[in-house]
Amino acid sequence: MNGRFAARAAAVAAVAAAHADDVDTNARAPIEAIAAMRKHGLLAAALPTALGGEGATVLELSEIATEIGRACAATGMVFAMHQGQAMALWRHGGDAPGVTAAVEAVRDGALLASSTTEKGIGGDARTSSCAIETTPSGRIRIRKDAPVISYAEQASAILVTARRDPDAPSSDQRLVVCTAEDLVLTATSAWDTLGLRGTCSGGWLLEAETDANRVLADDYATISASTVLPVSHILWASVWLGIASGAADIARQSVRKQARAAVGSTPPAALRLAELLVALQAMADTVRHAAARFDAVADNREALGTVAFALAANALKIGASDAVVDVVTRAMRIVGISGYRRTGAMSLGRHLRDAHGAAVQVSNDRLLQNDAGLAMMAGAWL
Repeated sequence: MNGRFAARAAAVAAVAAAHADDVDTNARAPIEAIAAMRKHGLLAAALPTALGGEGATVLELSEIATEIGRACAATGMVFAMHQGQAMALWRHGGDAPGVTAAVEAVRDGALLASSTTEKGIGGDARTSSCAIETTPSGRIRIRKDAPVISYAEQASAILVTARRDPDAPSSDQRLVVCTAEDLVLTATSAWDTLGLRGTCSGGWLLEAETDANRVLADDYATISASTVLPVSHILWASVWLGIASGAADIARQSVRKQARAAVGSTPPAALRLAELLVALQAMADTVRHAAARFDAVADNREALGTVAFALAANALKIGASDAVVDVVTRAMRIVGISGYRRTGAMSLGRHLRDAHGAAVQVSNDRLLQNDAGLAMMAGAWL
């Protein structure tokens, strides 16, 4: 990685790598790496300079996510999910005092999480059964039974979707900033998964009472189409590229070891390594192109709101989640039994388990179901 964030991303990645096995084994949040992100200013990187940030582009965020994801996929996913929410906040929040205060908190290193899904709605983030209710004192109240909230206990605030009011249709959603001080979280399910264990994406009953000026200005349909969906898919895919790159690094080490043991001849696995690198480069080109494409139209809501752009964002997520499994599997076959072992310097067990989480933590089938309807509406797709 090159550029202005390279040294800081490498520093965070080093911390993430040092704790990755413990984070994975104990399914705990990567608190050390989160602290390092805060220390090195990466949580505020995408804020515009006028708001105290560094104006990082999505392409730059993509490169950071890959660097961190190469060291620890769970840590990379925390970075990626935070950035999607942070960008929603400053791009769509407006100038209400509560929202402005939240932006200032991000500038100072606050970590943001999100709660968009609910029990009973089939994981469809575009609808809500819970609603914003106004209290007699003029504050607002939300009660959301969420099957998944990632790193909820480490977040300084959770951005929560809810219907605009109790009489609004399920698709008329708003996004509310609920700070840790305004939240009561009751665990409803644990997070004991095969991979991406450090995201701590368990189920929670979320209850919050907060100020009415903490509702973002734009409706959630606009926020999702213009920012959350494309940015999330790009940055998730960037983390998965990191997983694939880390696996490729181990495969390369294995082939070099074989080459040193048989000087003067090319190891049979070298051909397989060359094939792996072709697949890895194709994945990298796809991810970086998607990031650059977003940056090119970042301020054009008309372009971001097209069916073609939504299909492209979904295609990136689906394609990258398949590609990472392919690359890691190729790497394991190159490395052999050392890669298949659960522990050891050449183990690829964590990479493979994390890679499979890419397709199921946010279901590819659900995205394809959405695409089935969108595809019939689209004009030119490319």
